Amino acid sequence: MPERQRHGASIGQPLTRRDGPDKVTGAARYSADFKPEGLAHAVMAVSSIARGRVTHRDIAAAQAHPGVIAVMTPENAPALAKSPDQKDNPFTFRLDLLQNDGVRYANQPIAVVIAETLEAATEGAALLAPRYEAEPVSVALGAGEIFSPDTIGAGSATDEGSGDLAAGLAAAETRIAATYDTAAQYHNALEPHSCVAEWDGDRLTLHTPTQALWIAKGRIADLFGIPPENIHVVCHYLGGGFGSKGFIAAPQILGIMAAKMVGRPVKLVTRREQMFGPVGHRAATRQTLRLGASRDGTLTALDHHTLTLTSRHDDFVEPSGILSRHLYAAGAIATTHAVSRADIGTPIFMRAPGEASGSVAVESALDELALELDLDPLEIRLRNYAEVEPITHRPFSSKALRECYAQGAARFGWAARPRQPRQMRDADGLLVGWGLGTATYPAGMMQGEARATIRADGTALIETAAQDMGQGAWTVLAQIGADGLGLPIAQVELRIGDSNLPNGGLAGGSTGTATGGTAVHNAAQAAIAELADLAVNDPASPLYGAGNAGVTTRDGRLARNDDPARSEAFSEILGRAGKASVEAKGAGAGDPASRKAYAMHAHGAVYAEVKVDPDLGQIRVTRLVGAFAAGRIVNPHLVRSQYYGGMIWGVSLALHEHAVLDPRSGRVMNGNLAEYHIPVNADVPAMEAILVEEHDPHVNPLGIKGVGEIGITGTAGAIANAVWHATGVRVRDIPITLDKLLG
Repeated sequence: MPERQRHGASIGQPLTRRDGPDKVTGAARYSADFKPEGLAHAVMAVSSIARGRVTHRDIAAAQAHPGVIAVMTPENAPALAKSPDQKDNPFTFRLDLLQNDGVRYANQPIAVVIAETLEAATEGAALLAPRYEAEPVSVALGAGEIFSPDTIGAGSATDEGSGDLAAGLAAAETRIAATYDTAAQYHNALEPHSCVAEWDGDRLTLHTPTQALWIAKGRIADLFGIPPENIHVVCHYLGGGFGSKGFIAAPQILGIMAAKMVGRPVKLVTRREQMFGPVGHRAATRQTLRLGASRDGTLTALDHHTLTLTSRHDDFVEPSGILSRHLYAAGAIATTHAVSRADIGTPIFMRAPGEASGSVAVESALDELALELDLDPLEIRLRNYAEVEPITHRPFSSKALRECYAQGAARFGWAARPRQPRQMRDADGLLVGWGLGTATYPAGMMQGEARATIRADGTALIETAAQDMGQGAWTVLAQIGADGLGLPIAQVELRIGDSNLPNGGLAGGSTGTATGGTAVHNAAQAAIAELADLAVNDPASPLYGAGNAGVTTRDGRLARNDDPARSEAFSEILGRAGKASVEAKGAGAGDPASRKAYAMHAHGAVYAEVKVDPDLGQIRVTRLVGAFAAGRIVNPHLVRSQYYGGMIWGVSLALHEHAVLDPRSGRVMNGNLAEYHIPVNADVPAMEAILVEEHDPHVNPLGIKGVGEIGITGTAGAIANAVWHATGVRVRDIPITLDKLLG
């Protein structure tokens, strides 16, 4: 479908990234690129055991190494104003900051070596040669203490449902029960966690990759006992976060401590193998599904139980059952969660936390039920998708999911799919399978602020402490600001990525554009109101007295609503008033009344084709078609990029990523990018993302929904279903590898 051009407006235009030239030419400076005068380098030494304590470090050997400045250990680490184990809210995670000799997981920081060069610091860390008193470890799912947590995910209820589950299962004419396992996945963004920290008395300048500048500033202020206004956090460019950088991690704080200790600027960059432990991951899950349905495929019952892992010392619970609370309209629904403790680093948010892992199980189970009923997988989904949220009974703010199913099926050619497996082969004899998965993700909003300034030269400035971790904030926030001001985008300057700017909220949970965009829009409108007030009260202006009629803005001019020919340029209004500029602030937040009345989600459907070697079991995803409805699309070009990224991660979830933990040592045995498999170019199929038109008047004033996470939901399930359709083998242990097909 060709792009719809909206002449005279920035929103809706497929503009290329404003930051693109800087990134491809190397002008974009990431956190670790900053080199203040006198910079020292820090390297973490990490534990090789998962539980116990450090009994010895050869500090003398490390300090004697040429170039080493200091070795930071629990004996000499700078004192903190607050225990890093103190939890004030569910979003405060415990950090290992050299407070004692205890070891709680493999790869936990146990010392930091600071040196004149990176090489000297690395060699000094190796010379520490730590010895340990190890204790028995437990890292297997379900092996440790199992309990029902207080909350799951971002504070959602642990157990939730509706209707009488037992009665729903009893009334079902067909039932299935199955258990699905998903493997642990570790955060490995292109840019690892890092910091360049510089103290000036009790004032700190910090360059660090973060998804939330103000949240980072607040956490640092608490730990070091200094006012937040004394902290300046800078993050103009962010090489991926996906949840791991929503909250500042131990390596970043250790870099700040190291700078304080030596009285010099310090750079600390997490090594790739050190990403497996201290910066969070998606925990393994075991999900048990029980579905009941009548002969026509109408769900009478859906029971979704999740068992997952958390660390022995902290809590984060992957909310895999949360998707089952709103996606399908079963007569009775039960979603429950349990968690077992293990000697691992604390899990954390990872792209579509809960929905990504949960959708694999739900979509696979629904296909298994369709097989029992001899129904097409699309038919059973069309029969059961929820138009009203089953538990809260709130209507969804859109009914666009049916259109996603239809457009995706038509483009993919789903009607030609044979019902039974192993019916299709290509010219080379490879088995061909087609699968479907439903995509969904909440259309959330955080709280954010922005400032808009209209200048006398006819240009404007938009400022907000938002972050661009690749999703395109540098571009889309400028587009929204340009439309709010009625200016061409070329005349709008955008400043983001600096904690001295108004709080831009969190770039996470697919809320960044909705939150920051609403704040920018409201700030722009408030600045226009300030400008209009000058004009309509100035007898020399052609807009004088237009207060009741009002004015509109376009191409840098204000015009009377009742007589558009009477207009005046921004520069003329400010020049006559003797002002260099006018500025105003705006805020973005969800409307409580609307969010109480409506269940707000983005929706989609993903169709997958796989080819499987019948002799070797080798699997290739050859085609993905996703159709998504996500409200008003600010920039189609960047939205498709987000959908593609999500679908590629779905390929990774279904077929590749699998952290293997040694049950004896508790260490991740494939803690590197050679053996921890992720998709490469050869694994990425032909993809298409269809932007299904949707107008949602309730979600926020701009009608924007997030797109960063919906692409992964549905994709892995679609691939799992396609593998079954190709081979007739139902693999319930994700990722699907060739040994599971051949075994």
